[in-house]
Amino acid sequence: MAGPVGVAAFSPYLAYRNPAYIIGGFAGILSLSFLFVQPLLAAGYMPGLAGPRGRRVHGWLGMAILVCVLLHVAGLFVTSPPDTLDALLLVAPTPFSVYGVTALWGIAITAGLVAMRRRMAPGLWRWLHNGLAFVVVVATVIHAVQIEGAMGPVSKSLLCLAVLVATAASLLDLRVLRPMLKSRQRGKTEPIP
Repeated sequence: MAGPVGVAAFSPYLAYRNPAYIIGGFAGILSLSFLFVQPLLAAGYMPGLAGPRGRRVHGWLGMAILVCVLLHVAGLFVTSPPDTLDALLLVAPTPFSVYGVTALWGIAITAGLVAMRRRMAPGLWRWLHNGLAFVVVVATVIHAVQIEGAMGPVSKSLLCLAVLVATAASLLDLRVLRPMLKSRQRGKTEPIP
């Protein structure tokens, strides 16, 4: 996570950029980095952060991702309002903007879903949340990979790969393996008729 931030901090791409662009760019890099930790927290893989404590940090980090994404868009808007509006309206000529906007809407819908959590069936909520998380991660990675920018190709590729692997492993564990193991354990404890 620190690698792309460090590479970006010394990138020649930032030499003549205004502060809003730089803040927006780093907010995007931080958001991508946080996406690596999010699924690890959800699955309880982070040392000392399993269970309720890990879920609480997962929620805080989700809010940090939302704030970083808003800063990213705001920084780009201050730098170039027409380009940002074109991207948001899905008429920009750059293919990476479609994926960025898809990730933005996925994060916004996720925030709304979190606000409605208590009004939804837990199973439905988890599946919707996980599905949106998958869309956000894939769209964000495609968005980042297509941009030639301050992160540098190697550090960006490694971080994107780490984000994809962490997300896929966590979703597989949480939604397939653990339920399957629980089902088997229940089958073993039920008396034979």
